[in-house]
Amino acid sequence: MTRLSGPVAVLGLGTMGSGLATRLLDQGVQVRVWNRTAERTGPLARAGAFAAAHPADAVEGTSAAICTVADGEALGAVLRGPDGILTGGPYPGALVCASTVAPEEVVSLAGNMQSVLDVGMLGNREHARTGELRLFVGGEERVFTAGRPLLDLLGKEVVHLGELGSGMRMKLLLNLLMGIEVQALAEAVELAAATGLDRKLVLSTIAGSGFASPVMSFKSKRLAAGRFDKPDFRLRLMAKDLMLAADQAAEAGLRLPLAAAAAETHIRATEQGFGDEDCVAVAHALTTPNPGSHT
Repeated sequence: MTRLSGPVAVLGLGTMGSGLATRLLDQGVQVRVWNRTAERTGPLARAGAFAAAHPADAVEGTSAAICTVADGEALGAVLRGPDGILTGGPYPGALVCASTVAPEEVVSLAGNMQSVLDVGMLGNREHARTGELRLFVGGEERVFTAGRPLLDLLGKEVVHLGELGSGMRMKLLLNLLMGIEVQALAEAVELAAATGLDRKLVLSTIAGSGFASPVMSFKSKRLAAGRFDKPDFRLRLMAKDLMLAADQAAEAGLRLPLAAAAAETHIRATEQGFGDEDCVAVAHALTTPNPGSHT
């Protein structure tokens, strides 16, 4: 095992955070965990992690803290809110921001911290548990070099992209592609059903064709089964990331019609109440009337 200089905190125990904490425990690393809803810490505590009552407690004595909370507001609360990581003074370890937020928000929230990395993670919960993630990292070279042993435990590929915020830029690009691909798959299937073709036959044909990306082949199984629960990636988080990508495009003076359309559809599906289902539930927005619609 690659040696680390001390325990690691994982803050935010959703799909990816729980997987990362499990991976570290399996590799013999001391892990301290925190989650806004404390019941999620139970399985990890039984596996050997220390369950903390608040973020400041979670990072006590650690060499690194990995934040995997849902959005910028949650990240700000973990860092600077009551009992946050930084409320008692500077954090001496390395802060690894694996939450998908606006690149500028990482820089702003990090403030004058000396050791910060932002990490865009490519993969699912199983990849997180088994160290098979692909990690795209932003931050100073010295911080990246120091954090490399930890990152190597979590990912099969670790790429340093450049300055702080670069990891988030890459992650938003990847999620932009995923959002568009999954929506395209859902649209093709709804058109098939509307014109009399068998959904499952169409999905198996698409998944086995050269037109399908790996993510489309993976998500086709959910569409075929009509199973949107136990999400790999929540629809509301995809909607959030598509909006962040659209904001990045606007700031760069770019017009991205596909990104704008995907963001609008995902937001509509979220407003219809499907936000906590898997992102493939964007299909609901294609068949569910808008609130207040008279059609």
